[in-house]
Amino acid sequence: MAESLITAPSGAGKAERYALLLPQLRSLVEGESDLIANIANVMAALRESMAFFWVGVYFVKGEELVLGPFQGPLACTRIAYGKGVCGLAWKEGRSVLVPDVEAFPGHIACSALSKSELVVPVIVGERVVMVLDVDSDQLNDFDERDASALQQVAVLLGELMEKPKAC
Repeated sequence: MAESLITAPSGAGKAERYALLLPQLRSLVEGESDLIANIANVMAALRESMAFFWVGVYFVKGEELVLGPFQGPLACTRIAYGKGVCGLAWKEGRSVLVPDVEAFPGHIACSALSKSELVVPVIVGERVVMVLDVDSDQLNDFDERDASALQQVAVLLGELMEKPKAC
C-alpha cells in the first residue's frame, strides 16, 4: 500500500492530475483486503488530488442507497431508489453529470454549498452495487474528462467489491 500520493504541481490541469492519480489508486489498495478501508483511502486520494468539495460512495442496500466512506461536509445518509442525482444514476445505470444542481428536478440538497455534481454507478456483473458521488461548490465544474476518469475509478471500486473480504 502506498503511504502518500504524488500530486500534480499547482496549476496543473485535470488531465495531468488524473494521469498521476489513477495508477496510484491501484497501488493504494494493493495488498489490503478490507473493503471499507480501501474505499475510504480511495475517497481521500480523490479529494486530495482533485480538490473536490465532496466525494463519497453510497452502497445499494435494498431499495435505497446508504452512505459509505466519504470526504467533505456531512452528507445525506439514505437516498431512495430513483431520487436525486444519485438515485437516478442507480436507476438508469449510467453516469449523471449536473452542471447546476438547482436546475436539476428533484435534487436532494445535502449541502446548500454544492453547486454541481457528477455521479457514476459502480456495476458488478449487471447490477449497480454502489454509486460514486462527487460534488463541487462551483457551477459547471465537471466535464467529460471527469466522467471518463471517474468511470475508471468505478471499475476499480467494482473490483474491490468482488475481492474476497478479510475476516
